[in-house]
Amino acid sequence: MDYLQGERSIQGSSRYLGMVTPMFPLGTVLFPHMPLDLRIFEPRYLKLLGDLLEDDTEPEFGVVLIERGQEVGGDDQRFAFGTMARINQVSANEQFYFIETVGTQRFKVTGWHSEDPYPQAEIEPLPDLEWDDTLYPSRVHVEKQVRKLLSFASEFTELRFPPDTELSEDPLAAAWQMASMLPMGQLDQMDLLQSESAEELLSQTYELAVAGEEQLQQMIQREED
Repeated sequence: MDYLQGERSIQGSSRYLGMVTPMFPLGTVLFPHMPLDLRIFEPRYLKLLGDLLEDDTEPEFGVVLIERGQEVGGDDQRFAFGTMARINQVSANEQFYFIETVGTQRFKVTGWHSEDPYPQAEIEPLPDLEWDDTLYPSRVHVEKQVRKLLSFASEFTELRFPPDTELSEDPLAAAWQMASMLPMGQLDQMDLLQSESAEELLSQTYELAVAGEEQLQQMIQREED
């Protein structure tokens, strides 16, 4: 899915917020405005998908990161923060369903419910970040550092996002996009997901990009020594 697809307004609470919400624990962190493509084959998630498509015109489910355990089979432990995923497209073959989603509202899990027929939880929304045009110089600064890191890292490994990835024209969506582009661990991603302001999101993204560049330089130095 193209980054610039699915950029309808995500402001406001999902219809599921404050209700028992279908949940999809994954081994990845979903940011607002960002795409997430999934292959559905487990019976419990096929049931989740069928229920959503039957009942909702804009079906959504919650995505949380698995802290311990695996995506398949259940019996996992999960982080308490996540993002709603809105289903934009569904396709299928003889073995799987494929869905294209985009991240919308961030949330905090306040309580887990039954795992039968699929994981469900009560959630409360986290406030939407608000963009201030005074942050534009910071946004430019962060973009420069993120692209610098990606260009540097691309010399050593294959990256999910190329250094010349096009950014959204929406400044807040672009801020989340730059955070998503960083080659970093899941705990760092969780910290970014919980940012309380656009300024904090940009600041943390910049710091992680600088730290990533320094780690690469140290790795090169050790190999030369």
